Amino acid sequence: MNTMSYKGQTARIEFDDRSSILVGRLAGIADIVSFHADTVVDLRAAFEEAVDDYLETCAKLGQAPQKPASGRLMLRVPPDIHGAALTAAQAAGTSLNQWAAKVLGAAAMAERA
Repeated sequence: MNTMSYKGQTARIEFDDRSSILVGRLAGIADIVSFHADTVVDLRAAFEEAVDDYLETCAKLGQAPQKPASGRLMLRVPPDIHGAALTAAQAAGTSLNQWAAKVLGAAAMAERA
């Protein structure tokens, strides 16, 4: 997955083969903020302009911009996976929250690479 980050916002970048353009959309928020360009340099500029416009619009409307994540994550997993994760966390000498944050972080970074 290709991404760009600016002012706390991250965008997912894709190539639109039909139109032969690069297309981006802010990730992790419900508001729809998208942008496009023909080159990577122009895409970066369009991304930054889209984020700046989004933040300005939110300010004008008197509402806080959406944040990609709150820091709270609730998961439902089968009991055997929960037990295995708890055992792994205890073996690592950490809480389940700390262990899960480390494992999820490593998996997310691997996806970005």
